[in-house]
Amino acid sequence: TDPACPMEGMNETQVTEFVLLSFSHGQPFLFALFLAIYLATLLGNSAILSLVSLDPHLHSPMYFFLSHLSCLDLCYSSVTVPKVLANTLRPQATISYRGCLVQMFFLMWCAGAECALLAVMAYDRYAAVCQPLHYAQAMSRSACATAAAGCWLWGLLDSALHTLLAARLSFCGAARLQHIFCDVPPLLGAACSNTRPNELALHVSSIFVGFSPFLLVVISYLCILATILGMPLATSRRKAFSTCSAHLLVVTLYFAAANLNYNRPSSGYSPAADTLVSVLYCIVIPMLNPLIYSLRNQQVWEALRKVVRASGTP
Repeated sequence: TDPACPMEGMNETQVTEFVLLSFSHGQPFLFALFLAIYLATLLGNSAILSLVSLDPHLHSPMYFFLSHLSCLDLCYSSVTVPKVLANTLRPQATISYRGCLVQMFFLMWCAGAECALLAVMAYDRYAAVCQPLHYAQAMSRSACATAAAGCWLWGLLDSALHTLLAARLSFCGAARLQHIFCDVPPLLGAACSNTRPNELALHVSSIFVGFSPFLLVVISYLCILATILGMPLATSRRKAFSTCSAHLLVVTLYFAAANLNYNRPSSGYSPAADTLVSVLYCIVIPMLNPLIYSLRNQQVWEALRKVVRASGTP
């Protein structure tokens, strides 16, 4: 229990909204910046979804999972950025209590699902490089659909646990969050009731939802690296590595940012550093993912050229 609320039962108030303290009044520059990032995220990830849907050459397991990653990135941004944009122009940045829990629920859902999805995508690359003869059987259409559904369900269960625990928290006086949107750590920091169950759930989740998929990614890429180094031809090695490099970069960025966001030092971050980490994790990375996957991917560029040519045909 927070010492600021010694008479917990008497001093608790029914919270109807949270004040977000990471904003100052009237920030047109931040509005323009976040709007540009959001539009780029919508354009890039929608383009990936459209290309994978329209081009038969992209109807493969790798691009099937990439389309789910794009869908998750769209959800990430749409859960947080529109409210952030509205608050940058308001005299006081606020979010309703229910809106905060809903925002946190969908944010945690996307986070848990994306961790699992990145691990599945790493296994897909492992199967393609290390077990090419069994790839079609291992990554059949039904297996891919089951894996994708499992990722979404995994994130949903994790999110439901955190949201139910957060709904039991109590707040004293004016509820203020040192953040620009609702997430588990700032809610725990603002609560005046016992947060130990929430903190325990967050640590356990970091192991099973965060670290375990990351460990599977590391094991998969160690096997991939060993296989690539054993290939006799340099061209084969380059081709195999090029199919994995984009995913490896996405994994590195995502898990590094997630670790900074949810496994904070006991002293915490400064408000500015906290906001920067969360913006990188939830807003910037969803914009970067489609760029990373498309810049060196000839199949994506070829599919884009086909769509452009087809749209220009009378």
